Amino acid sequence: MDTMKMELIGTACEELLSYGLWGFKTKVKMFIKKHILRRQVAADDLIFWPTGLLASGLWHCRKKLIRSGNEEEKQLVDRIETALSAYFTRWEKRNCPVFYLDDLLAGEVFLAILEEYQSSCQENGMISEKNVGKYRKAVDKLAEFAFSYPADATGSFPYRAAQKNGHVYVDTVGLSCPFLYEYGRVYGKDEGMELAVSQIANFLAYGIDTTTELPYHGYELESGMKYGIIGWGRAVGWLLRGMTRCMTAVYGLDRLQESYCRLMDVVIAWQRKDGYFSWQLQAMEGPADTSATAMICLALQEGIRTRMLQGEAYQIVLDKGLHALRKSVKNGRVYDCLGECEGFSQYPQNYGAYPWALGVMLMLEI
Repeated sequence: MDTMKMELIGTACEELLSYGLWGFKTKVKMFIKKHILRRQVAADDLIFWPTGLLASGLWHCRKKLIRSGNEEEKQLVDRIETALSAYFTRWEKRNCPVFYLDDLLAGEVFLAILEEYQSSCQENGMISEKNVGKYRKAVDKLAEFAFSYPADATGSFPYRAAQKNGHVYVDTVGLSCPFLYEYGRVYGKDEGMELAVSQIANFLAYGIDTTTELPYHGYELESGMKYGIIGWGRAVGWLLRGMTRCMTAVYGLDRLQESYCRLMDVVIAWQRKDGYFSWQLQAMEGPADTSATAMICLALQEGIRTRMLQGEAYQIVLDKGLHALRKSVKNGRVYDCLGECEGFSQYPQNYGAYPWALGVMLMLEI
């Protein structure tokens, strides 16, 4: 493994256990807001989606490294397992609270850890006979949260049900559908796979711009209104992430492959000359976004690997994208990443090094 990937893994292990945690000042502020001003405050979510992406990236790297006999790479495996175990344990000690659909992303990794143990019956740095029940209980709790989550008339999840606005975000496809699909596949629960695939099918039916064939950020079913901008780069990434991870078995493959290939053809037409994809795909002269670029490249890489996408043109696009991404890596961090979205049409133009670029970068064969 090259030095760049090793440095990325080191940073991810550190940020997995530190990113998003409330500092002392924030804790005091939240206490005052909640108990003195009697206002609603956001929860301190220990498995929120940025760290979920980091966990997913680290799990992918571990699977690649575990086959190596290299001593240095064995040490990396130990470091990854230690970080993932601490990540789960910290959350489990609080009784595995599930606040948002976003939390299902981390659930993918917990489920994968559990499945590996159950299939091999071999203990490792993350799971053992003593704590296997805790992993299963946590995974079931995440599934129960999803199965009981409010839905619109077509069965799609509003991103924040408590807001009662019916807004379906494309983010939800990438955040929740892979966990639901894998949970259904592993435990023979077709309702999990169906719930995942139907979320994607509904977004393709109601959230796509008919002219460009690119996704809006979201929609509301009853009014038929589509919201946000067309072709937000990370929206495209979330949609592609959900699709590729719900085609690991025939159940999803038969229903999603054609749409995936068509969408990918539309998306890659917007690749810039420098290899990146812009924060909004059509904004070719605007800022590049490594989170969008990495997510699109990952979906493209998967399509090429499974031969859903065939032809030299796809490999050329992927190679250009990977070359661009390498240029944005410095000292174990992935820069040129668009900051966190704040809602429909709220995309502050802040660029830096964020976990949502780093986590996906770890999954790429760079």
